[in-house]
Amino acid sequence: MRSTVITGIGSLVTNDPSIGDGPLGLLNDAALVIADGRIAWVGPAASAPDADTRFDAGARAVIPGFVDSHSHLVFAGDRTAEFNARMSGAAYTAGGIRTTVAATRAATDAELDANVARYVAEALRQGTTILECKSGYGLTVEDEARALRIAGRHTDETTYLGAHVVSPDYADDPAAYVDLVTGPMLDACAQHARWVDVFCERGAFDGDQARAVLTAGAKRGLTPRIHANQLTEGPGVQLAVELGAASADHCTHLSDADVAALASASGTTVATLLPGAEFSTRAAYPDARRLLDAGATVALSTDCNPGSSFTTSVPFCIAVAVREMGMTPDEALWSATAGGAAALRRTDVGRVMVGARADLALLDAPSHVHLAYRPGVPLVAAVWRGGELVVGAGAGGGGTA
Repeated sequence: MRSTVITGIGSLVTNDPSIGDGPLGLLNDAALVIADGRIAWVGPAASAPDADTRFDAGARAVIPGFVDSHSHLVFAGDRTAEFNARMSGAAYTAGGIRTTVAATRAATDAELDANVARYVAEALRQGTTILECKSGYGLTVEDEARALRIAGRHTDETTYLGAHVVSPDYADDPAAYVDLVTGPMLDACAQHARWVDVFCERGAFDGDQARAVLTAGAKRGLTPRIHANQLTEGPGVQLAVELGAASADHCTHLSDADVAALASASGTTVATLLPGAEFSTRAAYPDARRLLDAGATVALSTDCNPGSSFTTSVPFCIAVAVREMGMTPDEALWSATAGGAAALRRTDVGRVMVGARADLALLDAPSHVHLAYRPGVPLVAAVWRGGELVVGAGAGGGGTA
């Protein structure tokens, strides 16, 4: 077992208050040791133990790798025309998903796999070491199972989203499509997924349909998560809390009762905010301050998809959340690391502490605050995933997130 000490860390974010200052567990002039893919030691640089190899951080900041708990990467086609129309004044609706469905069905496995690999690598270069990936652009039994098999080559965090929108094949019989999603399609997909999701929204699925999808998935061992309250207030958040979903995602339009429900379920259901979607649709941003002040657990993720949030950049989402959603730089970073881990119900990532997976990002900056302070600047200088240097000088690269 070989070990590496990273020393000369100007500012280390651990997300463990028992190690350092404040909620971020911040340590200055720090060091850490990686052994067997895990964090083996954390502390002051002056006390760092010997290791087989040494990496000098050069007084720069080190943070946990980002945990992107909401993405849609298995797709083909291009929706530039739709984006251009929206930026020219057209309103956003969920209908554009069907455009991607047609292109995805027509793509080969190799084409879809290459697309996912490209976006995973793109995210990795920006510090994302864990990401969740959904199906949802096939909407047939075969195409949804195919999407999950392809996603599973790149991440363990796969989500069955057959209930993204009603398939165009069932446009005149949505109830029959729900029967398909909760029956034969679920049978084909359950073995390839960890999670089950549904788009509970106007133009997609109502509360009763969403309940049927999530409860059917839960009976097959899949843990619920839900697209909730993106376009309007609706039943999604309350349903997420009632069913013990791991996350309610979007949370843009919330009643006082929705906020209270998320606060009361903060140890179970995470409010995952996706500012890339509001940025790309010119919609009102979710009020993160309202959720945080109420005591809800908040995650930040990209919602990377070809229609409403075509970004793999968590740093971009952090900058938007700080500027537009009332979050402090500390809160935004926590939500993009430990918050994302909570949304995936993982305790081995999103933190820098002994025993955690050694997922780290070195910033070309003295502080994590630069992620919001210098928006759009590529600040990630190196990335370790599972203890392996995968981005930066000497990196091997490749692999899965």
